[in-house]
Amino acid sequence: MLYLAKRLIKSSAIIIIASWLILSFMIFINQKNLIYVPTNHYMNTPESYDLSYEKHILTTKDGEKINSWFIPHPNPRSTLLFLHGNGGNISTRLDSINIFHQLGLSVFIIDYRGYGNSSGSPSEEGTYIDAETSWLFLRNTKNINAQNIIIYGRSLGGAIAIWLAEKYKSSALIVESSFTSIIDMGRHNYPYLPIGLLAKIRYPSDKRISNIDIPKLFIHSMDDDIVPYKFGKKLFDLASSPKEFLKINGLHNDGFLISGDRYINGIDNFLKNIAKK
Repeated sequence: MLYLAKRLIKSSAIIIIASWLILSFMIFINQKNLIYVPTNHYMNTPESYDLSYEKHILTTKDGEKINSWFIPHPNPRSTLLFLHGNGGNISTRLDSINIFHQLGLSVFIIDYRGYGNSSGSPSEEGTYIDAETSWLFLRNTKNINAQNIIIYGRSLGGAIAIWLAEKYKSSALIVESSFTSIIDMGRHNYPYLPIGLLAKIRYPSDKRISNIDIPKLFIHSMDDDIVPYKFGKKLFDLASSPKEFLKINGLHNDGFLISGDRYINGIDNFLKNIAKK
């Protein structure tokens, strides 16, 4: 009996270790597909909200073609550079575009490489290049002053926005429903795996946010079912002043809609505050 018990324990240990190694390997080779979930089909355009818009194809320094929309406001308070999350494409952000338009903002939104009609395949470095290309388009083609550009990112786009705001000084930065790093997200979702060793994609916002000295607004829901509230709060805590935090309700993908006036008024007040500076 003792011999059988030892054999059983040994077999169980081998199975557990083998399963751990297989899962670690699967995460390592598939992390790109876990992080980037693009769709190519456009569901609609800003015209569905009676918004006029311009289509632009941007060429990146490494030769990719990036699809984008510019939705002008007739009397803009500022121009919002919109960096979206990891799923869908720009056509799944029309509710947000409409809200920002109602807030008096012109909006420029891009699809990262591999999303929508943009060429290529997404990568961490690629998203940074795409964001930089969009910034240079606003500055050099649209001739918009940097002090009239707000960099905004939601979820994964928040990490890309933080990278861009560290490199180029705009009037303000808005980070919504974002995380401290991919490593922290991986440890949250897979606490039993050596994520620090497995992660090739990192987006280390926690290492960058303290270097940004422009006004910052952090938005996060305590009900967020994908990016824990504690990560949004930690980003805020790590950031230097001036900074504000807007707590909203709702899940990761609908908090901005569920929160309604709290969300809209919170952003409106932030816009008023930066206009005074």
